[in-house]
Amino acid sequence: MFGLSPEWLLDGDGKPIADALVLSHPGQVERLAAACPEAAHTAVLGGDPCFDRILAALPRRDAFRQAFGVRRGQRLLVLNSTWNPTSLFGDGGPDDVLPLLLSRLPELPLDEYRVAVVLHPNVWHGHGPGQVRLWLDGARRAGVTLVDPVADWRQALVAADAVVGDFGSVSYYAAALGTPVLLAATGPSVLDDGSQVAAFVRAAPKLDPYAALGPQLAELIAEGEVPPGPAELTTSCPGGSAGLLRSLCYRFLGLPEPAGPALLDPLPLPAHQPPAVTAPVRVLTRAGTGGADGTDGVVEVRRYAAARYEPEGAGDAHLVVHEDTLDPGRLALADVIVRHGGADDPRLGPPSAWTERTLARHRSCTLAVQVTGPGSCTVRHRSGAVLELAGAFDGIDPAAAASALLAAGPAPGVLTVRSGGTDHRVTVTQADPAG
Repeated sequence: MFGLSPEWLLDGDGKPIADALVLSHPGQVERLAAACPEAAHTAVLGGDPCFDRILAALPRRDAFRQAFGVRRGQRLLVLNSTWNPTSLFGDGGPDDVLPLLLSRLPELPLDEYRVAVVLHPNVWHGHGPGQVRLWLDGARRAGVTLVDPVADWRQALVAADAVVGDFGSVSYYAAALGTPVLLAATGPSVLDDGSQVAAFVRAAPKLDPYAALGPQLAELIAEGEVPPGPAELTTSCPGGSAGLLRSLCYRFLGLPEPAGPALLDPLPLPAHQPPAVTAPVRVLTRAGTGGADGTDGVVEVRRYAAARYEPEGAGDAHLVVHEDTLDPGRLALADVIVRHGGADDPRLGPPSAWTERTLARHRSCTLAVQVTGPGSCTVRHRSGAVLELAGAFDGIDPAAAASALLAAGPAPGVLTVRSGGTDHRVTVTQADPAG
């Protein structure tokens, strides 16, 4: 058993190498006594400081979601993998699950799901950052974010609506928080059948890599059922690890413990990490549907990055291509061309000038869009209209609002856009064509 077997705990003379072995739950003390009785007397219940930091950060969930670029109406899906040949990022066991799973991600509408990947630090160390990013390059261009494996993975768990992973600790922590988990790799050859992780793996729902991903996630989130084991067995003293560990350390030092409370560093707010979608996006728009408040004139938008097939459903389709696309030839086919950059960025010049040049260069393009902020963009229509679109910071993606404008027509006013099952109000104002 990893970490609790004699080869990990005893020296060459068969004596414990540690004066104290800190465990988080009485069940682990029992397993230690069975696996390595020579070290049983060193067991100390000290809780789980990592989990305590996660618990303390739960009130900041909304801030973490905004940091990861999750908008209203979106669900944050966290993919995670531990380090093992049978892990999700290994060969996934009997099936090589990861390639199948990555190929399914374009099925998820951009405005319904935000996807982030958490990989164990040993995966990055073993293969190298360049190789990991190369393997996931297609997913990254479709808007998937690679989470810092040391600094930000806990914040991603706090922000998540669902987790797809394997038998590693990230999946276990997610279930302990009550977040629905879908297991894509179960590690049958590396888990002790009597361990708490094995019990969780047996009880958790399993991903079908050959079936559509969207319905599986929708069912997982709707049911919201999580095996009770992780919540019960992760720690026997939630929120109490700092005090227990400090008392243990001062006892060994032979010093009086400080009078103040023992505290853990809070999880910091991650840097803003919005999705960077540079893969071509197929968009379906449908104008004239009724709004949630009973009004007409709502434009429904559904977007799919790196779609392998034409999206199913009613509506008019168009192609959106980012200026930084991997294949510049796709720009000649685009109905909408997008780029990102602040209106005052000296490297780019005014949005009105870029949009004018873009429409002159690409005669088949109808709309040129510069996204200038999290809730704003400048658009130029082939008709000559130059407009500013503005919405809430956590509302609709400005690029999706521009697609709605293409369907509704280039006119000032208030545009109601439905994306991800949520209605968003976007203000459309006339801009100075000369900037």
